[in-house]
Amino acid sequence: MAHTLHSTSPSLPSPRAVLELLKPITWFPPMWAFGCGVVSSGQPVGSRWPLVVTGVALAGPLVCAMSQAVNDWFDRHVDAINEPHRPIPSGRIPGQWGLFIAIAWTVLSLAVAAMLGPVVVAATIVGVVLAWIYSAPPLRLKRNGWWGNAAVGISYEGLAWVTGAAVMTAGVPPWPVFIVAALYSTGAHGIMTLNDFKSIEGDRHMGLGSLPVRLGPERAGVVACVFMAVPQVVVVGLLLHWGAPIASAVVGTLLAAQIALMAKLLADPKGRAPWYNGTGVTLFVLGMMVTAVALRGLPGA
Repeated sequence: MAHTLHSTSPSLPSPRAVLELLKPITWFPPMWAFGCGVVSSGQPVGSRWPLVVTGVALAGPLVCAMSQAVNDWFDRHVDAINEPHRPIPSGRIPGQWGLFIAIAWTVLSLAVAAMLGPVVVAATIVGVVLAWIYSAPPLRLKRNGWWGNAAVGISYEGLAWVTGAAVMTAGVPPWPVFIVAALYSTGAHGIMTLNDFKSIEGDRHMGLGSLPVRLGPERAGVVACVFMAVPQVVVVGLLLHWGAPIASAVVGTLLAAQIALMAKLLADPKGRAPWYNGTGVTLFVLGMMVTAVALRGLPGA
């Protein structure tokens, strides 16, 4: 089927197919983390709003979209078996256009980052490198759930958060920003494990060692919950130590609700992972912004 579609496809991809390749639905997490970084910087937006808008575009429609194009290009043979309707295996992105788009978006991302300062450039370079080695051989980090999930967590949460703060401070953000960004990146590792439950059979067939494949659904579910919960425990303690007791209590309450939901998740990790993504992960994301607001009020932040 994929071969037939490919053979009759146009020589140029349609804008709709390109947009589908770039997966707008995936842009929200890094854009939200960037917003958390902006808030946590402690700086008023004021006249900086064009920089903020540019930074949001960098986090989502550029760097995140680039990572999706890279991933789909190097997964095209896998997708031809598991998801032949996707833009590249279906032929709606013909020839090597998938690779060309990935390269073009990489260059564009770096060019836009250069407009936002050296810290943003450095963070973007790290994000771009992680995106390529996550999907591309010989490293192809996604073959190992431990390393692959770490790469995505760092890119989607930590780097985006630091970038948002750097845009506002026009330099290196306050050190608490780096600590909190690292903690929420670790939590995102668990969220990525939950996302891998939907493709256990395909990953196993293609030799991709996601954590549900490596550990089995039950153990992978426990690992995901630990990765999500422990960093938030640390955040609760840090906020209390930094003199933000109300924020600490709010994040702690959100975490307690997540733990209650995790008990239900662990009864059927594979079946309830999508449900938890819509409930527990939402609480996790809300806790990020509560933490960002608290950082904004810290002395020296």
